[in-house]
Amino acid sequence: MNTRSLVLPELLPFLEEIPTVDLSPESLPAFRDGLEHLAGQSFLQAEDYPVTLERLTIPATDTSPAIRLLSVRPRKEATAPRPALLHLHGGGYFSGQPELTATQLCQFAQDLDCVVLSPDYRLAPEHPFPAAIEDAYTTLCWITRNAETLGIDASRIGLTGESAGGGLAAGLALLTRDREGPTLLFQNLIYPMLDDRTIADQLNSSPVGGEFLWTRTSNTFAWTSLLNPVTPGSEDVSPYAAPARATDLSDLPPVYLSVGALDLFLDENLVYAQRLIHQGVSVELEIVPGACHVFDQTDTQVATRSIARRIDAMKRGFGL
Repeated sequence: MNTRSLVLPELLPFLEEIPTVDLSPESLPAFRDGLEHLAGQSFLQAEDYPVTLERLTIPATDTSPAIRLLSVRPRKEATAPRPALLHLHGGGYFSGQPELTATQLCQFAQDLDCVVLSPDYRLAPEHPFPAAIEDAYTTLCWITRNAETLGIDASRIGLTGESAGGGLAAGLALLTRDREGPTLLFQNLIYPMLDDRTIADQLNSSPVGGEFLWTRTSNTFAWTSLLNPVTPGSEDVSPYAAPARATDLSDLPPVYLSVGALDLFLDENLVYAQRLIHQGVSVELEIVPGACHVFDQTDTQVATRSIARRIDAMKRGFGL
């Protein structure tokens, strides 16, 4: 179905600039190179913000490799330990790095007066599940153990992520609950990738989702890369890989979830939000009309408004 007429006019130049590509093993190297270039540009632009950017390293252990972290903190002097925001980047689980949204992370650090920490977690297909989720959990535990050195309050850690990073964040919330690990104040999930079963045509799925930027073909490649050797859609998929598979969503931190009406992930996001509500989890849901995947990575009014709503939700999550 041609959905260009449904796209917000202010987003059409973005779609002209960033053509939609069905990702595959053959196109992956070029896609990764493209995101690395964008990450470099974003990192350079981040230097204009009144924040301090550092690259830290979590040391390797017998069970975990070394993990590189991007740290973003306000330059102004802190009068008390700051809250921490653990960020998990997008990229379909097979690409991306923390610097990809560095300017947005700078805005979070500045507006929330918090320390943002974003790990460069291992990527599929070289490192399939559970590599990424274990790196995320290792990062969360390391942040908690090193709170005094980092100048943060270990009792005030929030969680955010976009696309695959949003799915990873949702999976991390489940994992730390089940392992009785560090407590999280909230989940800020931005068009999260939650359900491997989306690769199949499901009943009542939106006919207007997934034409632009993130297609069913790319989604199938991503889930196949992440879950290998488990087959996407099979009964053996872990809820920590695909949080929509979790049967118990109780006792999770409050959720702010934002997704565009033209995003492939709209249906799975709506179902997940409803299930969270039914199991007693506080949910705030934003559906952006006329918006496709990664619409917020644009210099548009719709992106500005959406990001402002997320920041407001995170302020409330931190008790600010």
